[in-house]
Amino acid sequence: MPASLFDGITYTALGHLHRPQAIAPAIRYSGSPLAYSFSEAAEGKASLLVELGPSGLGAVHAVPVPVGRRLTVLRGTLADLLASPVHTPHENDIVAAVLTDLIRPLDAMVTLQRRFPFAVRLTHEPPTSESDQRSFAARTRGRTDLEIALAFVTHVRTDPSPGERELLTAALAAARAVEDAA
Repeated sequence: MPASLFDGITYTALGHLHRPQAIAPAIRYSGSPLAYSFSEAAEGKASLLVELGPSGLGAVHAVPVPVGRRLTVLRGTLADLLASPVHTPHENDIVAAVLTDLIRPLDAMVTLQRRFPFAVRLTHEPPTSESDQRSFAARTRGRTDLEIALAFVTHVRTDPSPGERELLTAALAAARAVEDAA
């Protein structure tokens, strides 16, 4: 709807958007009082104090909202996140960790939560090389489904155990049987 819809109104406080926005001096979204996404981790939150008087709109002041527990995104190897004193100020934050280890560590979230008890999200983004950036087709050409599945498990964790190899073999055979039956 056009902002002109609010012409003649002294002040319009619009509904919820995460980030504060001024459509016009007298038409605003205040933004959410808390960060609800890690994309908002670096933003300060505020409420708007609006002064209205006999002559209309006075000043609009942003009043910072105190943060009980910050949202923080940390990036590094698991060993670095656990040991580096740089991360000490974030030990009681709500943490999203981006692990850069070459191999995804086992039980990384449990381990991370020993230092950062409020860690809630974990992603694995190992460093890439030119050979890692080849297309999927080039990386899988001439390989069996089992070889591709085993390579994936090795990539995200470590070499599969004999039992895991058996499970993958059985799962792929079952999938082929369903495809063949269709």
